[in-house]
Amino acid sequence: MAKYLSPGNYFVEVDRSDYPAGVNSSVVGIIGFASKGPIAGKSGDKATLITSQENLIDTFGEPSENIPGQGIEGALEILEATNSTYFVRCAATSAAEASAAIPMGACPAVAVSANPSSSYIGTADTGNRDYRFTITTYDNARSQVLNSKVYSVPSGTLSQTNANGGYSIDALRKVLGGSLDADRIGAFGTTADASAFIVNPIAGSGATMTVTMESTTATTPTASDWRGVSGLQPLDLSGNRHVDWNSAAKATSSITVSGGTFSDLYYWTRSLYTGAGYNEGTTPAGATSGTSVEVNVNGNSNVVIQVNTEGTAAETFKGGATSSVFLETTIGKTNVDATSKEIVGYYTSAQGNAAVASVTSIDNFYDLTTGIGAMAVNTMSTTDGSGTVSAFSDPRFIKPVQGTYSLSGGDNGIPTESAAQEASLIGQIESDGGRSGIEALDEEGVPVKIAIAPIDGAFDGVQNALITKAEASQKFLALVSPPAAVGKPSDAIDWTNGKSTDRTAAINSSYAAVYWPWVKTFSVFDGKDRWYGPEIFAARQMAVTDNVSRPWFAPAGLQRGRLTKPVDVEVALNQGDRDSLYSGGNIINPITKFDQDGIVIFGQRTAQRSNTATNRINIRRMLIDLRDTIVNSTRQFAFEPNDRFTWDQVVNVIAPILDEMKRERGVTEFKVICDETTNTPIRVDRNELWCKVLLKPTKTAEVVVFEINVTNQSAQIGK
Repeated sequence: MAKYLSPGNYFVEVDRSDYPAGVNSSVVGIIGFASKGPIAGKSGDKATLITSQENLIDTFGEPSENIPGQGIEGALEILEATNSTYFVRCAATSAAEASAAIPMGACPAVAVSANPSSSYIGTADTGNRDYRFTITTYDNARSQVLNSKVYSVPSGTLSQTNANGGYSIDALRKVLGGSLDADRIGAFGTTADASAFIVNPIAGSGATMTVTMESTTATTPTASDWRGVSGLQPLDLSGNRHVDWNSAAKATSSITVSGGTFSDLYYWTRSLYTGAGYNEGTTPAGATSGTSVEVNVNGNSNVVIQVNTEGTAAETFKGGATSSVFLETTIGKTNVDATSKEIVGYYTSAQGNAAVASVTSIDNFYDLTTGIGAMAVNTMSTTDGSGTVSAFSDPRFIKPVQGTYSLSGGDNGIPTESAAQEASLIGQIESDGGRSGIEALDEEGVPVKIAIAPIDGAFDGVQNALITKAEASQKFLALVSPPAAVGKPSDAIDWTNGKSTDRTAAINSSYAAVYWPWVKTFSVFDGKDRWYGPEIFAARQMAVTDNVSRPWFAPAGLQRGRLTKPVDVEVALNQGDRDSLYSGGNIINPITKFDQDGIVIFGQRTAQRSNTATNRINIRRMLIDLRDTIVNSTRQFAFEPNDRFTWDQVVNVIAPILDEMKRERGVTEFKVICDETTNTPIRVDRNELWCKVLLKPTKTAEVVVFEINVTNQSAQIGK
C-alpha cells in the first residue's frame, strides 16, 4: 500500500470482482490429410482454427477420393453443429507448392528528346507547318487495339532555337506528355529537362505500338524535314537514321515499335502452402479448380494482379516493378509477410530458383540510360513504314507480361505406404519445437475438447496415439471406431479387445470412446452415398448436445443422439447385439437404426473397462470442462501469499462454478475444501497450494424399467 504523508483526499481502487472463465466445450480437433492449406509443424504453422464450412474449403480444399481418410468430410459434418474446430493437416516431406513463372518484359516505347541541339525539324521547315501524331497501341497478340489517339501540333508552336537552324520539338514533347490518355497510353518524364516517352502499357514481345506522323500542310517535305531513328527512341531525332517521308501533299511517316520478353527475369509465384489443390485444372463435373494468376493491363508502371481460385476472382493486388509499389512488397515474398491468402511471389533470374538477392526493386522503369543493369535480355525489334528492322536491347518500362498463368506442380505430400501415412498422422515434436500430427493438439492455445482422426484401415497406431495424447494432456476425449467392413458385432468386439488383424491391443481408457457401425451419408461434392466413420457423427452430436444443453448431458438417445443426415447403417443391430456391444466389459457405443425413430446413437460409454463414474461420456466430458474452467479461473493465484486469505479467494472462485453446475443438473452435491487440512505445513513449505473438490455427478438413466403389478379386485391400490 502507498504511504500517505500529508493531508489530502486519496482514491484507492481494489478489484475483487473475480468470476469464472468461460470454456467452449464443443471445440473439435480433426487430424487428417488435405489438398492445400497449412501443415502443422512446418514453417511455424500449428493446428488451424476453422469456423465455417466455407472457411474450411477455402483453406484446405474440397474432399476427394484421392485423399486418404475422411478428415475434410468429417470437418464439414461437424461444422454444421459447431463454429469452432481445429484442423491438423498432415503431410510428408514430398509435399510441394504449386507455382507459375510470370515472365517480365519491356513495354514498347517511343521517346521524344528535349535536346534542342540534336532534336529538330529540318531547316526546310519554316515553322509554318501543322503536324499530327496518331498513336495506336495493341495487346500482346496484336488482336486488340487498346487505344488510338490523335494529337495535333499547330503551326507556330515550334521555335527555331537549335544550332542547325532547325526548330526545337520541345513544344511537341510538352504537348504529347501533357495530354496522353493515362488509361491506355502512358507518358513519362514531362519536365523541361527530360525526354517524353510514349508507352504502350502492355509488356512483352507481342505488344506493339504504331506512331504515325504527318504534316497537314500542302508543302511537300523532304527527308531532312524530319529526322529520327527506330528502336527504343524512334523520335530521338539525333541523326542516326532518317524516317523517309512520302511525296504526297500531306506527307506521312509511320513507325511500329515492339516490346520484348526477358529470358532470365521472372516474377515467380507459388502457392502459399503445399498441395495439389492449388494446381489449376478441371473437376469431373467440368468446373475449373485450383489457382491461377492473371496479369491485367494498367496505364502506368503498375499492373493489376488478380488471383483466381476455382475459376472465380478471389483477390486483386496493384503492383509492379518500381520500388513505390513493388510486387514483392504488395503480395509478399514469404508466408510471414504474405498479404494474399493464396500466393507469394518474388523476382528471380531462373524458373523455380530462390529470389535473386540483388533484385530488391527494379527502379529502372524510368531510367533513360542503364535499363536493368547487367541482366541480359532478349533482342527486341521495331519496324517503320519502309519495312526497315532495327534491333535493340537495353529495355525500359519493365512490367510483368500480361496473361493468365496457371499454378502447377503442387503435391499433397501424402505418403503412398500405410506405415508412412500412419507416421505422418501421429506426428512428432520437430527439432524447432513445432508439433505435427496428433502432437499439434497439445500446443498451447489449442483448446480442443473432442478429437478424431478418421482414417480407415489398419491404423491402430494412430488411434492409440490419439488416446495416449488425450490421457496425457487431460484436455480432450478421443473418439475412434473399428474399420469399415469389420464384420459382425462379435468382430467389432474382438477389434476393441485387440483380437483382430487390424488391432493387436485392447482399448481401455476413460479418455476414449468407441462407436460402431459406420453410417451411409450423401456427399454433395460428388453426388454419391458414402460410408462415413461413426466417430464423425459422434463428435457432431456432442456439439449438438452442448448447443441444446450442457456437456454433462449424455450425447445419446432420441433427445440428443438422433442422426438426421445418415440414411443407413453398415450393420443392423438388434437388442441382443446392443447388449453384447455395451455390457459384459465391452465398450462399444452402438448406432442403431430404429424403424420409427431413425438412426440413433444408443450408448454413451467411455472405453474404460472398470465400473466407476468415469466410464460414462457425460461424466468424462463434465470433468474435462470443469478442469479447464478451474485452471483458467484460478491461474491468477499463482505466486500469491499462501495463507488463509488466498485460500478463501480460491474457494470463492470455484464454489460458484460448481453451484451453477448443480443448478444445471451436472452434480447433485459438491464441497470445496481449501484450508489448513489441505494445505499442511509441509505443502506450504514446498510452495504448494492444494484445494480439494468433492463431487457427486448426476448419473444418466440408461436403463428405464417399468414394473407392472397386477392385483385382484379386492386390493386397495389407493390414489
